[in-house]
Amino acid sequence: MSTSGPSGDDEEDGGGIPMSDINVTPFVDVMLVLLIIFMVAAPMMMVGVPVQLPRTAAARVAQTAPPVVVSVARDGQVFLRSEPVAEADLADRIRALREAEANDAPVYVRGDRTVPYGDVMRVMGKVTAAGVSRVSLIAEAEPGGAAVQAR
Repeated sequence: MSTSGPSGDDEEDGGGIPMSDINVTPFVDVMLVLLIIFMVAAPMMMVGVPVQLPRTAAARVAQTAPPVVVSVARDGQVFLRSEPVAEADLADRIRALREAEANDAPVYVRGDRTVPYGDVMRVMGKVTAAGVSRVSLIAEAEPGGAAVQAR
């Protein structure tokens, strides 16, 4: 700390007031470096104990089935994946498809923007009637804007 004496040269040596501020810049620099080190090291710590795994002749796990997508076209026609299906048969077809593929994936519903909201909701009702508990709507993101996700 520096103080000025009684000489009266207050303007040259800081005005005679003791300097009591803490310089936090080095502290912030050290904290940012530690943050970066932990961000880089954290994924490596999650791996666990390094072991040499045994080899096996078992086949690799097959890829999961493609998602079940139900689309409602502009004219109101309903499609299951890419096949047209009658709306009355939709629940039975989804149930049979999920049983055949042993697939518990969510069902995605796509509706053309010109289709009335009630029609899309009626199709979603048919999907839930098939015993599907996870149904999601698919929308297109605004160009140049942030996407909003509804829950």
